[in-house]
Amino acid sequence: MPDIVDTAMTAGTFTTLVTAVTVAGLADTLKSPGQFTVFAPSDDAFAKLPSGTVESLLQDILTLRKILEYHVVSGKVTAADVTKLNKATTVEGSDVKISAANGTVKINDATVVMPDVETDNGLIHVIDSVLLPPSVSL
Repeated sequence: MPDIVDTAMTAGTFTTLVTAVTVAGLADTLKSPGQFTVFAPSDDAFAKLPSGTVESLLQDILTLRKILEYHVVSGKVTAADVTKLNKATTVEGSDVKISAANGTVKINDATVVMPDVETDNGLIHVIDSVLLPPSVSL
């Protein structure tokens, strides 16, 4: 089974995320054997950001890393686990808020559109918006 990065590359809907992870130097971490849960914004999610935002983030590696690490939780957290939580601490260090109602799971203001994509080293939950840690404003 492929790892998180290879799974995202193969899916074809995470081109921006894979580019960002590579530029930020996080690809090796997300290919490592540790178990990770990634709240992965699709290309459509990145497209919702103001024009030019992605390009400027690709030039600002520190901010880009903070944002990307805010999408990752250590360990394997399934959709069933997520619904029992009201928050999770990200690799970036801040918490994301988790809410579940009427079969919809939200991570902060982003909706999980495809849960539990299995990979060799964790899980991907596809989300419809990019999450921003409290320390970052765009």
